[in-house]
Amino acid sequence: MRHLLHAVFILFSVCTATAQTQKHNPKDQLRSLNWDVIGSVKFELTEKNELLPLFTESIKRFENRTFDLTGYLIPIKSGQKQQKFLLATLPINQCYFCGQNGVPVMIMIEMESATVYSEKPIHVEGILKLEQKDASYAPPISLKNAKLIN
Repeated sequence: MRHLLHAVFILFSVCTATAQTQKHNPKDQLRSLNWDVIGSVKFELTEKNELLPLFTESIKRFENRTFDLTGYLIPIKSGQKQQKFLLATLPINQCYFCGQNGVPVMIMIEMESATVYSEKPIHVEGILKLEQKDASYAPPISLKNAKLIN
């Protein structure tokens, strides 16, 4: 039994190390004109140590209008069904917080009704909202009343 536990531990360690060193797969990166609009937002670090968004004219023209994106669902709470989550240009398994791949463009999605978690890209449509708030604590860009588009 002791040897079995050691073998499982070694296997787990090797698998974890392999997952941590997995390089970014360029085929997984989602690109679109709408993601370019979202990516046009720059950020400014203030004297109060707040990270505030600088919204460009290209994104302001879509504010409070219907906007759609295809991206990867990044849960912020556990559970198979998600109603409020992040949408990103890279899948969660790309490990963008470990420092190898950088942080992808992400926005907050608030669905009208919960959707089932998927590792495949999803297409959503909702009302684009821009908020002048510290991006260190919450995404300043969101889609409200979003629906899943097939």
